[in-house]
Amino acid sequence: MSAGRKQLIVLSAPSGAGKTTLAKHLLSTFPQFKFSVSATTRKPRPNEVDGKDYHFLSEGEFKQLIANGGFVEYEQIFGNYYGTLKSEIEKSLQKGEIVVFDIDVKGALSIKRLFPNESFLIFISPPSIEVLKERLIKRGTESSEQLQKRWERIQMEMEQRDKFDYVLVNDDLEEAKKELIEIVQKVTGLM
Repeated sequence: MSAGRKQLIVLSAPSGAGKTTLAKHLLSTFPQFKFSVSATTRKPRPNEVDGKDYHFLSEGEFKQLIANGGFVEYEQIFGNYYGTLKSEIEKSLQKGEIVVFDIDVKGALSIKRLFPNESFLIFISPPSIEVLKERLIKRGTESSEQLQKRWERIQMEMEQRDKFDYVLVNDDLEEAKKELIEIVQKVTGLM
């Protein structure tokens, strides 16, 4: 690996900022990149495939991995555990793969702490808090109580953006896609 070439591209953002859309665009632009598959204790949804969408684990298996230091980061969200397996990252680094992560702010900062030379953290920011509120309300998928919880989390995440290597403002999706491709080409040495 050439000096300074980043292999772990970490996208993080408050809910509704466009992180998953941008991650999918990155992966379709660079099919040689690998998507980091998280582990979870939640039940699979229809059409989800174990090992592709998530590594589906029992709560017992997940807790055993926690006890053995098997996660780079993990968190319990709305009653289910989610985490990034350390072994998966180490395997990808050894193979020289470039891995794209679509994870929360806390998880992103954990990856940076454990893999400071291999990781590049990109914070996807909404153009404004008001725009983000509108996007979340338009989704119509959550109760007002869930929206309030999510809102508190969003404020905490926005306060962490200065700890990232790059902040990409998703004001216009097509422009954000172009900007993301340019920065990733630079940091991975694909330019």
